[in-house]
Amino acid sequence: MNSNVVTMTTSAAVPAGPEGAITRDDTVTDGLVEANQRYAAAFTDPGMDARPVLHVAVVACMDARLDLHAALGLELGDCHTIRNAGGVVTDDVIRSLTISQRALGTRSVVLIHHTGCGLESLTEEFRVELEMEVGQRPAWAVESFRDVDQDVRQSMQRVRTSPFLLHTDDVRGFVFDVRTGLLREIDPA
Repeated sequence: MNSNVVTMTTSAAVPAGPEGAITRDDTVTDGLVEANQRYAAAFTDPGMDARPVLHVAVVACMDARLDLHAALGLELGDCHTIRNAGGVVTDDVIRSLTISQRALGTRSVVLIHHTGCGLESLTEEFRVELEMEVGQRPAWAVESFRDVDQDVRQSMQRVRTSPFLLHTDDVRGFVFDVRTGLLREIDPA
């Protein structure tokens, strides 16, 4: 079947072919792999190492509406980008920032939360619901919040007070407006 229409599903929905073999037709992951093949065909090694040119690490929400490089005017190699649900500073974010600073030379930290975040509608009850469903409570906290500005302040405080981070003097936090594309800086006080 050779068609210009591509129907994509999640990888979890890969149909089983004859005798249980996995077919590779029309999954999202297959589309990504195909895109990578086109990318690699034109790829040239930019000659960079892992040290960000601007010596900055950006911690942001994983929300698909945030195109951080475009929103911040960044190019490949400018920064380290650390993303998670909510953009909250967790132990794993501190781990990544510590490696970023101590091994790879970053000195500044930019924190970006956003309007309309999904974590504003969740509670820690989510963990209990997961436990009821799968029989085990996750070890991690949901880190839900009701006030995005306050959560940015809390994240800034977690970075500033971490004993593992060498550079905590240039830590700034923002809320990205998903409707306008503008950043609003949050006063840490």
